[in-house]
Amino acid sequence: MQIYVGNISYSVSEQQLGDLFAQFGEVDSVKIITDRETGRAKGFGFVTMNTDSEAQNAIEELNGKDFDGRALRVNEAKPREERPRRNFNNRF
Repeated sequence: MQIYVGNISYSVSEQQLGDLFAQFGEVDSVKIITDRETGRAKGFGFVTMNTDSEAQNAIEELNGKDFDGRALRVNEAKPREERPRRNFNNRF
């Protein structure tokens, strides 16, 4: 199950986030989303856990928990919505 994690401190690494979730089960992947241009973290990311029951337990335990000075927002990730592509050639 893929989990959305919001309100992450900008100083938290993917390793630290993975270690936090590993307390509740096997973590398959961790991705903190960064800005393409600056490379700076955007304050949210995704954690994929091996089983739904482990993921659900992590969500219940970590949602609202203080982590590095910020209250995490943790819930099941929603499928990504397709957005229409922008055509920058016809702006003017």
